[in-house]
Amino acid sequence: MSTVTLEQALTITRGAFQHALEVAAAPLTVVVLDNAGRLVSLQRQDGSSLLRPDIAIGKAWGAIALGRSSRGLAEMTAARPAFMAAVNVLAQGNILPVPGGVLIRDAQQHILGSVGVTGDLSDVDEACAVAGISLAELAADCS
Repeated sequence: MSTVTLEQALTITRGAFQHALEVAAAPLTVVVLDNAGRLVSLQRQDGSSLLRPDIAIGKAWGAIALGRSSRGLAEMTAARPAFMAAVNVLAQGNILPVPGGVLIRDAQQHILGSVGVTGDLSDVDEACAVAGISLAELAADCS
């Protein structure tokens, strides 16, 4: 397996939405990208606001582009703001370095894709992404 499949992406989304229901999260948008940063699935819950798809994609795409979760990118931004600002310029502003973008790995630790979740607090978004990846029996990488 070299990339996340549509069936896995839908399972991830279902798991993220299930977790959101359990924790009474605000309406979410969940994006799953393959390992080349291409869109596999984008689902919005009723009431998810207009800009949420772009935010979710920014979280997920940044993770794939730099090989680190968006939480890891947030830590890099805090430690090296000038570098991350320059990288985001190179990326045409498409990187969103806040928690909620999680890498999807297989059992051999190969990156299959990423998930971007947005709509609630960033820590809740990330927890929903992790729950979805776990439901798909894949490994979530939040580092």
